[in-house]
Amino acid sequence: MTVTDAHGVDQAAQHGGGGTGLPDPMHQFEVKRLIDLDVFGFDASFTNSGLFMVIAAVLIIVFTLLAMRRGALVPGRWQSVAEMSYEFVANMVRENVGTDGMKYFPFIFTLFMFVLALNMLGMVPYSFSVTSHIIVTFALAAFIFIGVTLIGFWKHGLGFLKFFVPSGVPFVMLPLLVVIEVISYLTRPVSLSVRLFANMMAGHTMLKVFASFVVALGFLGGWAALAFMVAFTGLEVLVAFLQAYVFAILTCIYLNDALHMH
Repeated sequence: MTVTDAHGVDQAAQHGGGGTGLPDPMHQFEVKRLIDLDVFGFDASFTNSGLFMVIAAVLIIVFTLLAMRRGALVPGRWQSVAEMSYEFVANMVRENVGTDGMKYFPFIFTLFMFVLALNMLGMVPYSFSVTSHIIVTFALAAFIFIGVTLIGFWKHGLGFLKFFVPSGVPFVMLPLLVVIEVISYLTRPVSLSVRLFANMMAGHTMLKVFASFVVALGFLGGWAALAFMVAFTGLEVLVAFLQAYVFAILTCIYLNDALHMH
């Protein structure tokens, strides 16, 4: 016997994996209100998504402060990790933006560490994967897109519009190519956000599916699914780091375009 809501939706199918008795793999992405807030008619409630973003920010601050509190000449374990993170992002900025891009290093470093922390927190059992939501990744990507565009106009003025005009192209082809360049530029925040969101959401969905297989197949039949899940978890940890790296390096490339119009 199943229970339906007022719209006739089968609640067992909605929350119980389609009535199969298996957990719904999409249920883990549900955003839940923790504190209801209404600001001038706008819903500004504090959710589990906001909670994990705060946790990620606090962890980054605490890690950085504790790792560098002594500043020893011979670094310890945590100081080594902090210094390697610093050098990793600094080299990324120098190689993709140049030395004049180092003024934007604090932002790139913060962005990389924040996305990495959110991705890694999502790997903790019973946690919440913030970067599995397109609204979060798109907000980050849109902020980067607007900031980079403003930097381009601030540095080059209206000359930044030449970025959309490829050099050495016949005049007859210019109208078509300019339209293509503008569309390509405007889709940057979409591609940047979807790449991170899709990879994290797909990975966590697969983990949930195979976790349900382990439970459904029981003690005797669940070992194969468990072995695959352990291996896939290791792959997801690698993907979590890789996606933070891709997000940061694409930001560097976009910043380089704005500064040097290459």
